[in-house]
Amino acid sequence: MPFDAEISAEIWNAKYRFRSDGDLGDEDVNATWARVAAAIAEAEPARARRHWRTQFESALSDFKFLPAGRIIAGAGTGRSVTLFNCFVMGTIPDNLDGIFEHLREAALTMQQGGGVGMDFSTIRPAGAPVRGVGAQASGPLSFMDAWDAMCRTVMSAGQRRGAMMGCLRIDHPDIEQFIDAKRDPARLRNFNVSVLVTDAFMAALSADQDWPLQFNGQVYRTVRARDLWARLMRATYDVAEPGVIFIDRVNAENNLAYCETVSATNPCGEQPLPPYGACLLGSINLSRLVRRPFEADAGIDPQDLEDLTATAVRLLDNVIDVSRYPLREQEEEAKSKRRIGLGVTGLADALIFCNARYGAADGLALAESWLSAIRTAAYRASAKLAAEKGAFPAYDPAILDRPTLASLDEDTRALIAEHGLRNGCLTTIAPTGTISLLAGNTSSGIEPVFAFSYQRRVRQQDNSFIEEPVQDYALTLWRRLHGEAPLPEHSFVSAQTLTPADHLAMQATAQRFIDSSISKTVNCPEDIPFEDFSDIYARAFDLGCKGCTTYRPNAVTGSILSVDKPDQNAGAAPPAPVLAARPQTLIGSTYKIKWPESEHALYVTINDIEENGARRPFEIFINSKNMEHYAWTLALTRMVSAVFRRGGDVSFVAEELKAVFDPRGGSWLNGRYVPSLLAAIGDVIQQHLDSDTVSAPAPAALTQARPRFCPKCNAGALIRTEGCDKCLECGYSKCS
Repeated sequence: MPFDAEISAEIWNAKYRFRSDGDLGDEDVNATWARVAAAIAEAEPARARRHWRTQFESALSDFKFLPAGRIIAGAGTGRSVTLFNCFVMGTIPDNLDGIFEHLREAALTMQQGGGVGMDFSTIRPAGAPVRGVGAQASGPLSFMDAWDAMCRTVMSAGQRRGAMMGCLRIDHPDIEQFIDAKRDPARLRNFNVSVLVTDAFMAALSADQDWPLQFNGQVYRTVRARDLWARLMRATYDVAEPGVIFIDRVNAENNLAYCETVSATNPCGEQPLPPYGACLLGSINLSRLVRRPFEADAGIDPQDLEDLTATAVRLLDNVIDVSRYPLREQEEEAKSKRRIGLGVTGLADALIFCNARYGAADGLALAESWLSAIRTAAYRASAKLAAEKGAFPAYDPAILDRPTLASLDEDTRALIAEHGLRNGCLTTIAPTGTISLLAGNTSSGIEPVFAFSYQRRVRQQDNSFIEEPVQDYALTLWRRLHGEAPLPEHSFVSAQTLTPADHLAMQATAQRFIDSSISKTVNCPEDIPFEDFSDIYARAFDLGCKGCTTYRPNAVTGSILSVDKPDQNAGAAPPAPVLAARPQTLIGSTYKIKWPESEHALYVTINDIEENGARRPFEIFINSKNMEHYAWTLALTRMVSAVFRRGGDVSFVAEELKAVFDPRGGSWLNGRYVPSLLAAIGDVIQQHLDSDTVSAPAPAALTQARPRFCPKCNAGALIRTEGCDKCLECGYSKCS
């Protein structure tokens, strides 16, 4: 099966194609589907495996059903990895031993490729007394810093980039510091952060009441609810975080509320999970199911949708039995409730094929009909699986009274009453990241199309670049069928032209048919006035959403890939980095590092350039008589100097170097343990950045936003969607 886009072939080859030693592995993408189908069919009785392998392959072919990337990359490879995307870790105890035991568990989970979410509300606030040792607590944010450092370490050990969600309750005494934490561009960079907002707080906000900040029943102080909310919205406006999770609604509408309490989500927010809960994801690609695209009678056949949904439910249910688990507690939790997260992708493209507009009445009506059909088909399929294989061990008939099941039709409810359910929760809408690129660059999840086309720079073997066009799947199909005919203005809308109200309307419509939650980003233009932005989270609550996150280009996180104008025919090429020219003379400082394992000292020189009356780092040199270090120090100076010359906030360079550990062991310098020589160089860079001679980055509200550069290919093409970062050039994604 040929790919619809060159980027799709590259994504498959780089991320999902299996290669074993001395063997090409997957010959093509059909071989990938065969590998995945065969591995997952192993959960079936021997006599039925061939049949279900064929059914699974059929569902996967033509990208109709897209299991999450962990499943595509790991199933049938024999690798020691989990097929689950993400986990919520156990309840963190309020004592040092327990805290670091949970840190260890998170590291083990990420080592196998799973993202993690944690609720830090159980840790006492900063300044609270620690009995027995005569000390004061450092508070939850200090321990989040430890998790952040651990995540960088796992990354530096050769694993995929880590993903974490950190949550804190709106009534925790440290909530204001939590809200402002990511204003520091060097802090908690491996976390998404969300505030757990309660119904009581929203009532206090509406009534303009005071709000107590408390821990274990002790009120530490009281604030005005509206002042706290304004602080939250201003931080979100300035630096795109925190998001919000309406935690009481999450628990009130949870199918499994009779046997669990949720206090955190996975890193992208679509799966509220109990302690040690696991997130198993797959998406029905609506864009591949539309018959007669762009015609007046375009649509999705209901039987096609029902049949594909039933197969997808069975496939995901089997993954629970064939996957590895980082921790025993995660396996026990997954198998006792058999939670799956079946969702959709390609929704925006499917709406375009059906001549409907995203966020408008016709688009919302179509989304409602498709998602309603998927929900009903999923619950019917799970009930039939329960009749065949047994209900999930924690099943209780009281589940029929839960809100999602109470809204099902009577025939489906009767089927569940007779057989039970195989799966405790069934539906979610997750980020599809690179799997949407794999499927011909179809629109991601329930997000609108970000840009219909843009130019992608591809490095050649001689280090030159060529540009190749990348198109959204809907535009590709339009050109294939209609050539250069003008695009229909009603349906071909993108994130550049939609309002926050359009985003919220789609999220709220979808949430009515999703028993878990939704990963969705309300993308806002950089110039949106704060007055128009400040009520987005409150509107999301009023519309029935379980959470909300926004993204507005800003100085700390950078700007989304810009589009020259709101033109449906094309997006903008990723902006090239602007490099400053080197003056003849620069002012600098030289620092000496005496590394105990090296006979000769290293001398690190950092030269600064003056701009607008202030100095910033421009280049770095490392010299030593010890030639053992020559090759890597030369490479390091060239790379770091290139970063310095781009300008902007370069503090991450120091942080990344300081996180490098030498497996042979570090050394003590100036009374402090330094884990490697590279970390010592990172300390020097940090010392230089902190010196009075070098200007600090300007406050977020006063600094012009810069393009976001991809950490893999360095292109200024990183966008924020579904709570995740996604590179439009190389396909890199974080929490895909």
